[in-house]
Amino acid sequence: MTENAWTRWPSREALGRTGISRPRRMLAWAVRLLVLAILLWEAFDARHVHVLGAVAATVAVIVAAVVSWAFFRTTYAHRLLPSLALIGVLLGIAVAAQATGFKAPALVIWCGCGISALERLPLAAALPVTSVALASYSAFNNDVWLTTAATVAGMALAGYVLRLDAEARGNAQRLLAQERAARVAEAESAALAERARIAREIHDVLAHSLSAQLVHLEAARLLIERGADREQILERVVAARGMARDGLAETRQALSALRGDLTPLEDFLGELVSAADGAEVTVTGERRPLPAEASQAVRRVAQEALTNVRKHAHGAKVRVWLDYSDREVTLDVRDSGGAAGELTGSGAGYGLLGMRERAELLGGSLEAGPDEEGFAVTLKVPV
Repeated sequence: MTENAWTRWPSREALGRTGISRPRRMLAWAVRLLVLAILLWEAFDARHVHVLGAVAATVAVIVAAVVSWAFFRTTYAHRLLPSLALIGVLLGIAVAAQATGFKAPALVIWCGCGISALERLPLAAALPVTSVALASYSAFNNDVWLTTAATVAGMALAGYVLRLDAEARGNAQRLLAQERAARVAEAESAALAERARIAREIHDVLAHSLSAQLVHLEAARLLIERGADREQILERVVAARGMARDGLAETRQALSALRGDLTPLEDFLGELVSAADGAEVTVTGERRPLPAEASQAVRRVAQEALTNVRKHAHGAKVRVWLDYSDREVTLDVRDSGGAAGELTGSGAGYGLLGMRERAELLGGSLEAGPDEEGFAVTLKVPV
């Protein structure tokens, strides 16, 4: 059953002390000590009471203080019946005090019960308790009726204002807790995204470097099986060694990229095509720095596309075109076609899939397939 405004308890954040400033806590304790001092003073100062009666009154004041503390604990735990029982005990102590001639302590207890009930209990339970307490106060107060009515109205208003203030503080505490939880979740999400980015970079570097080495090592193996001359075999081994060296350089570059130290994209593409025979690069549009993720995507796709050219269209001419537009950057890698090498079937076949996934993670697209002459790879990344 859904709670409504009448049966809903004030939140634990509202009933607790969290979020209350130090001066305000000190003021609250000062008020409590003042009330306790007044009650004790009345217990000893009453002239019509003998020493034994004063001691009994003092014990009653201490019991009332303990019961009040217990009432605060049970309301914090949202336990209705114990809370009503405890405040009933307090009302009974006030009646006993009035009956034995301790009028001032009785009036103080009735006022405290009325305000505390309205502040800490559900409204459906608080209104009857407050009505009984303030009615008792009105019945035994000797002031004129207008003063008594104003006092009763002021106490009721004070209790409700305290309730609203506590609820506002509780709401602020819940919002603060939610904000902290959101920040923790955001930090965890950022850490996971960063880990995924590092894993993706390491995967791309290793996949590109090792697949290129595999091309030349597999070629060397085939040459050895066919009894080719030493120079041809050595050429492949030297090429594999060069790919390993390039792989180390790419690893260093990837680490630099993870630290945010990226070389200009145009310079990177120029160095990349300089190592490929028959390749050229063209840059159009207004050159500008790209976000790290977009820049890395362009670099990896260019590397993978040129590796595929070496594997599947050996000797083909390659044109690399980089275009900067207002909303996106486009990389287009096309080859003129060439004879399929002996290593056309080598590799796991994940290159294009990995490039497409990288593009989609950034909200871009990648198209790869045969064109009029050879094979074309087109990457578009929003920036």
